[in-house]
Amino acid sequence: MTAAAADLPGTTTVSARAVGRIAAAAAAEVAGVDTPVRVDATISGDRTALELRLPIRYPEPVGRVTDICREHLLRRTEELTGLGVARVDIVVTALTRRGVVTGRVR
Repeated sequence: MTAAAADLPGTTTVSARAVGRIAAAAAAEVAGVDTPVRVDATISGDRTALELRLPIRYPEPVGRVTDICREHLLRRTEELTGLGVARVDIVVTALTRRGVVTGRVR
């Protein structure tokens, strides 16, 4: 007879580093967010606070992309880690362009 997971003793702990990597992957799922995404996660009990540094693709609207990213991170981080998200701070580090040729044009 197999016991249900809820009946087994023990705890599951997700490290701050793992939460940061999960949040970075979730942020990369958002249209308009470019790579690399950097995330610092701080865990306190069953809650986490996220600080993101991310580039946004030009000419996407920065406010709209960050709002969508924040909502997506709240949902996906809670879904994937089981931790509640207390705060998501976002610092836009750059505006990037895909396929931009650098150097001299002849």
